[in-house]
Amino acid sequence: MSDTVLDISNLVVGLGKTGSGRKIIDNVSLQVRERETLCLVGESGSGKSVTSLTVMGLLPKGSLAASHGSIKLVGEELLTASDRRLRQLRATRMAMIFQEPMTALNPVVPVGRQIDEVLRAHTNLDARARQRKILNMMEQVRLPDVERIFKSYPHRLSGGQRQRIMIAMALVLEPKLLIADEPTTALDVTTQKQILTLIRDLQRDHGTAVLFITHDMGVVAEIADRVAVMRDGRLVETGPLDTILRTPQMEYTRNLLSSVPSLVPRAPRPETSEPVVLETNDLGKIYREHSFLGKAREVAAAQDVTLTLRRGRTLGIVGESGSGKSTVARCIVRLIDPTSGGVRLAGHEISTLSRRLLQPHRKRIQIVFQDPYRSLNPRITVGETIAEGPINYGVPRAEALKRAGELLELVDLPPDAISRYPHQFSGGQRQRIAIARALALDPDVLVADEAVSALDVSVQAQVLELLADIQKRLGIALLFITHDLRVAAQICDDVVVMQHGRVVEQGPAAEVLTNPQVAYTRALLDAAPGRRWDFANFRPVALGETVATATL
Repeated sequence: MSDTVLDISNLVVGLGKTGSGRKIIDNVSLQVRERETLCLVGESGSGKSVTSLTVMGLLPKGSLAASHGSIKLVGEELLTASDRRLRQLRATRMAMIFQEPMTALNPVVPVGRQIDEVLRAHTNLDARARQRKILNMMEQVRLPDVERIFKSYPHRLSGGQRQRIMIAMALVLEPKLLIADEPTTALDVTTQKQILTLIRDLQRDHGTAVLFITHDMGVVAEIADRVAVMRDGRLVETGPLDTILRTPQMEYTRNLLSSVPSLVPRAPRPETSEPVVLETNDLGKIYREHSFLGKAREVAAAQDVTLTLRRGRTLGIVGESGSGKSTVARCIVRLIDPTSGGVRLAGHEISTLSRRLLQPHRKRIQIVFQDPYRSLNPRITVGETIAEGPINYGVPRAEALKRAGELLELVDLPPDAISRYPHQFSGGQRQRIAIARALALDPDVLVADEAVSALDVSVQAQVLELLADIQKRLGIALLFITHDLRVAAQICDDVVVMQHGRVVEQGPAAEVLTNPQVAYTRALLDAAPGRRWDFANFRPVALGETVATATL
């Protein structure tokens, strides 16, 4: 068709220099038209990102290559284009937004200069004209105080602001095709909603065709015109959004949709008389920044946070980025020192203990981080990783390794995992390893800091089920930090909502998430992607009906 911007036909990508090895992409055909958003969905390893990298000409040379098929961008064949021509097409005709802007941006160059590099490479504009164009683009992506941000380094910006910089960089030359590879995965719901609205508005204004790669079916419901579902490098189903969500034909698609956590909280568990294992009292953390002029600026990351967690219960802390969730978690675990207030762990005050006196208490509380690949040592085996903590506390090496094997079985990993390295596992498997490592010291409290936010929905469901099973077996208390209200609804007994470092609402999850008393909590729920769809029953929520009543 004349308005087809991207036309992928019978694409095959395989391992090796010529792509003659095992097929990673097998006979994939897709089309994206002007002003259309095609969402490419599937689990990790399904081939979504490899497809996008093939389009951009960014496959790692010598490792992957296209061996068959065609990719046309506005009628021009890309697979046979020279490297020089592909460099010309990037940014001018096609552009890509990556999942993690902090790794895609240069940390030692101000963001304005990084956008300027695109204009210097592809236009003949002078410096003043380039700056005007950049500031105008930054205003279009709704960045505040654009002249200040133009001079700012990436680490000085929030996650949402960094992603807006990536969008500005991608769209500054108004390309015909925008590829967005999981651009909202690690963002909180309100920032995510803003980014999705922004992409929609910019698409309308510039006529851009968008290939949007995601594993989040809630996001798909918000932004897609059409949906293509991938599994093991093949397309299993393609169709209009409404058709895929209402009448999915393939079992795999139905499973993906039914794996989306519901916004309806799980049935509340009865209150118990189990002992309190963790409590904070007016916990606070203030950061002091010193300028070159000697003036200090104070930032209150957490203020007057009071919470209680009993054995065998799950307490969720939710809120936007910058709300203080992770700061509270790190103060509790004593990765950073609180400025004020107290932290009692199993009846012992630990907030003021020195590092030496704190050591015996550390085994009682362990943490699972968001990115297991960064928190696991790539140079040592999984067994050594899990055994390291117990060995440091005096457990004999042989006994610690035996216990590591038992823990791997507990988290449903094969016995041979003990002698393998982290890079040999998928993201979900690495998170299971991180959970096993945290359990090696038999803690009373397990802190999960955004532990499932980067996982696709089916793996996320498996990890949540695993945590629930471990809690049931071991009676461990779980402090769960998340920006995903769907996840909070399915795993938490109680919920604490934070904004600007303060607790604005707390109570049983069933009450807070179905009948919020504070406007901020209502805004969080309203921003949840796909909130108007009952995914489990393949139908939209009727006007005036809530997700809760639709599901129940």
